[in-house]
Amino acid sequence: MDLEIVELGPDQRPAVVELCGRALDLPEDAAEAPAIVDALWARAATHRPVLAWGAYREGRLVGALVGSLADGGDARGHVDLVAVAPEQRRQGVGRALLAVAEAWFAGLGAVEVLLAGNPPYYAWPGIDVRYTPAVCAATALGYTRDRTAWNMTADLSYDGSPALRTTAPAEERLAARGVTVRRAEPADLPALTEFARATFGGAWDAELAGSVGREGAGCHLAERDGEVLGFAAYGSSRPSWFGPMGTAPAAEGSGIGGVLLRRCLRDQRAAGVTAAQIGWVGPVPFYSGSAGARIERVFFLYRRTLEA
Repeated sequence: MDLEIVELGPDQRPAVVELCGRALDLPEDAAEAPAIVDALWARAATHRPVLAWGAYREGRLVGALVGSLADGGDARGHVDLVAVAPEQRRQGVGRALLAVAEAWFAGLGAVEVLLAGNPPYYAWPGIDVRYTPAVCAATALGYTRDRTAWNMTADLSYDGSPALRTTAPAEERLAARGVTVRRAEPADLPALTEFARATFGGAWDAELAGSVGREGAGCHLAERDGEVLGFAAYGSSRPSWFGPMGTAPAAEGSGIGGVLLRRCLRDQRAAGVTAAQIGWVGPVPFYSGSAGARIERVFFLYRRTLEA
């Protein structure tokens, strides 16, 4: 049967969400398909070139791909999402979609394509190792695995979870040292982004903007005499994901990070989230000690050089 690849517009969003709900094998991904599609396709497009393609057979959408160009002028393209209907796998759908995406990237000057997340809006750091067909397809199509990343899970499903333990004593100790911890408001966004840029670089501006004051998301901050000492945010890309967060180097070891983390996790629990995903984790011991989080999702990140 002939396969037709076409560029998708906003009116095809419901069909893409429905396809992802069937094609994403992990229940947590399928459940958040609407948020994933919106973050990658709509909100990400306000920050960088993004395009979506659909694969049709007999008038039915059987595959979709969302791709984006790296921020900062890097000559790299990112494949952010590939979804193929279960009954259409191993029939060339993913291969055809990737070929179109690679040609688009090359036309924009990209010299490399990554099967990896493109912050600040990304669905996953890479390919979850449990998506075995995707891992096999990446290898077969000439992509090379060059990194491994992982998410941690904080259990919010029961009242005695370490992720939900009280922060009141720690907040009292911080207050005695002149540190205030509170929920961030839209008016705080300029100070937060300036702190994040000066301390950690400019990668988190959009994630903070997508968290502060937005429904289903939020941010908490710590400050002293009007100076931001740290922040923690959640929900920018999808409701169950926590991050980013950061603490000023001078405030490390003060307990600010653990307080901010658990305040966010309590918000997520109140919103009905039972398992928070801490995305693309660096300091594993911190999240384990502060919230009882465990490494659960492991991702392979792939890349391929485009032919000149």
